[in-house]
Amino acid sequence: MQLPLFQVDAFTDSVFGGNPAAVCKLEYWLPDEVMQNIAKENSVSETAFFITVDDGFEIRWFTPELEIDLCGHATLATAHVIARHLQPSLNSLKFHSKSGILTVAVEEDLLTLNFPSRKPIPSSAPQIILDSFKEKPIEVLKSRDYVLVFDNEETVKNMVPNQELLNQINLDIGGIVVTARGDVVDFVSRFFTPQSSIFEDPVTGSAHCSLIPYWSEKLSKEVMLALQLSPRGGTLFCENLDERVLISGKAVTYLEGHITI
Repeated sequence: MQLPLFQVDAFTDSVFGGNPAAVCKLEYWLPDEVMQNIAKENSVSETAFFITVDDGFEIRWFTPELEIDLCGHATLATAHVIARHLQPSLNSLKFHSKSGILTVAVEEDLLTLNFPSRKPIPSSAPQIILDSFKEKPIEVLKSRDYVLVFDNEETVKNMVPNQELLNQINLDIGGIVVTARGDVVDFVSRFFTPQSSIFEDPVTGSAHCSLIPYWSEKLSKEVMLALQLSPRGGTLFCENLDERVLISGKAVTYLEGHITI
């Protein structure tokens, strides 16, 4: 069996930037273990699989280790594949997912994700997480992910968490977001996933489901610009809509081909 496969760099306008995602178009759902093995073989942070249904598409996301409930950059990459390669006449896309209905608006050079808001609430983090960072957060919050807020961009940019220590904790599908006000943008972040083959995620759209409502309240702004400060980096155009958030970004195709299973 041959399956079409694309690899797309999301939240960037140039290859080798942003977050790489593999996108696989299916005619029907394959067994979970087969999709998991494809994701493992692809060795990028997420592989998105999608099928066509009557009113749009169904989408699922797999890391090399497990299926997850929501992924921003791989949804952006999938929308890019459909709108730029497969069905260029579409200007809006509708995805059915484990996180409900997700829509994507297609513009000239931007794709805009309409995602659920996941406002984080004040919380306490396991001590092992706090001990993994030399820097001490000024706030600790929790949604799907732990959100650690720091006092400046430079702290977030330069921190080196203790991966060996963090790998002693299992957060299932969650991770650890570190964030601060930005120097030239509204806010910055990084994202770490213990026990994952890719410890630092280059650009994490789903984390912004929590970051957008948090920073919107802190900054008293609905429209914001964000940077994820991983080595590859990524730019996200953000808007708070209370129950929903808009996350916009660019994407570029790196690879187009087929896999044989």
